[in-house]
Amino acid sequence: MGASRNILCSSTFQSLKTVITQPPLRSLSTTTATTDSSHHNDHQRNHQFLGPDVYLNSWKPPKEAEAKLQKLQREYAKKVKEVRKEYIQEMELQRLEKQRKEEAMKEALRIANKERKVAKAAAKKAKAAQRQMAEEEFRQSLLKERADKLDYWRMKEKQVEEKTKEKNELLRRQSSMWIDENELEKKIVDAIDDTTSL
Repeated sequence: MGASRNILCSSTFQSLKTVITQPPLRSLSTTTATTDSSHHNDHQRNHQFLGPDVYLNSWKPPKEAEAKLQKLQREYAKKVKEVRKEYIQEMELQRLEKQRKEEAMKEALRIANKERKVAKAAAKKAKAAQRQMAEEEFRQSLLKERADKLDYWRMKEKQVEEKTKEKNELLRRQSSMWIDENELEKKIVDAIDDTTSL
């Protein structure tokens, strides 16, 4: 029925197309055109349409087919239920796996942070030990320098003291030859006499 309708539509379309595309012709007689149109109108008036078809919507499915359909629907509902259950279980497993991975990642980060802190503390301790060693070396060098300066100063003091002693000894030796004041005048007079005698 649909195919005949398509053929009818296409033939009508083709006839309309030819009418539109062809140049208009002047009809030889006006009486034939009026008779054609009146015949068309008369046909439309006298046309009788068919009544409704008795076979449309008249088929009822048998009980076996209905039972089979219900069985299929039940099996389908059961399968859907199982698939949903499997999906929920799979999603739960995925969630647990994701949670386990996140916890493992957190634990790895915690261990890495701990190791980094330990390494940082060890580096800090080593740096402090190096600094303390450098300070100790500097203090020892200062003490040594101070001791060297003290030894040098003592040596200089000793030299000065020795020179002073030598000087004093020389003066003491020379002073043993000195004359007392009482004998000084006598010696002067003697010396003057000696010069005059010469």
